[in-house]
Amino acid sequence: MLPFHHAQPLLDNRYRVETPEGVDLLLRPAGLVPRAIAFAIDLAIRAAIVLILGLGLGALGKFGLGIGALLLFLVQWWYMVLFEVLYQGRTPGKRWLGLRVVHDDGTPVGWASSLTRNLLRFVDLLPFGYFLGALSCLWHPAFKRLGDLAAGTLVVYSERKLERPQLPAAESQPAPFPLSQSEQQALISFAERQAGLSGERRQELAGLIAEPLAVPPERAEARINGIARGLMGQP
Repeated sequence: MLPFHHAQPLLDNRYRVETPEGVDLLLRPAGLVPRAIAFAIDLAIRAAIVLILGLGLGALGKFGLGIGALLLFLVQWWYMVLFEVLYQGRTPGKRWLGLRVVHDDGTPVGWASSLTRNLLRFVDLLPFGYFLGALSCLWHPAFKRLGDLAAGTLVVYSERKLERPQLPAAESQPAPFPLSQSEQQALISFAERQAGLSGERRQELAGLIAEPLAVPPERAEARINGIARGLMGQP
């Protein structure tokens, strides 16, 4: 085994889900503070919508007030549901904070679940100021409010797709001996991480495997880069 390869421990605040295919899916539940900020943003947007509609419909008298009351109901109760179901679990506030709503198994939230979690907000609001909802978030290990518990949903961070780092320029070459999968991963990881390492640290790590590669320590770095490019199928 190459000496500088080691496994990274998983973070404790990950929510592990096993898919029907037997693949472990790791989700990162969002805590009370980012959820509260996202809700405040959505509340401000809804207030702005209601204000604009109120100013426009106020000129229509009683008829306008009736239409306004209907629109107020739709904005209050369907704003969250429509965004969550049609926009991959993200309202504007959640999108701003990098959050989304999913089912407990990691699948996209549906109409029934979204309706349930949002209609039960009136319970989370009791007795005042989202007291029960905040208490539930603080108590539950996955930061679920009562509406999430009833609907079987989670609010999680949207994981960004990471692009693989570019390998340093080097002439592609084969390994001098068969490498195990972990040894291949270690060589590729070293090559990809070089941009974030100091020159001294790169030389130190490369020097650790200079002897197994049968090259002088000063040439080990270039040799690793060449092998890494060969393993990745890059010229």
